[in-house]
Amino acid sequence: STMSLSEAEVQSARGAWEKIYVDAEDNGTAVLVRMFTEHPDTKSYFTHFKGMDSAEEMKQSDQVRGHGKKVFSAINDMVQHLDNSEAFLGIVTPLGKKHATQLKIDPKNFRIICDIILQLMEEKFGGDCKASFEKVTNEICTHLNNIYKEEGW
Repeated sequence: STMSLSEAEVQSARGAWEKIYVDAEDNGTAVLVRMFTEHPDTKSYFTHFKGMDSAEEMKQSDQVRGHGKKVFSAINDMVQHLDNSEAFLGIVTPLGKKHATQLKIDPKNFRIICDIILQLMEEKFGGDCKASFEKVTNEICTHLNNIYKEEGW
């Protein structure tokens, strides 16, 4: 298996994720808004977010909310398959390929978004919650980076 998480780690990561996933749209939106605010260059990938400068405006945007929910749904699918590397890769691989080849998103942005998710977890639910999800974000980013390498980045 390519996954480096023990059964206990998988369980605690799922517990941590569930807390933030309960409000997938709001929390997904919060993560994107923070990313666009703290790393304004990331907005350039989203033509319809480009002109938005205020966090308030972004928060209200159906497109930002929609994409926030989409990001959280994708991570949720990965979290459900942490104990099955084949299924996990079946989700991560097409996602990575699409972002590398069609969308041409710089892979450093995956780390940015994961770090913001961890920040939000810590702020809302404390350090233990963050700590138990950290390995999952490393796993996701490692696999995405590998896919990018295969696509010639």
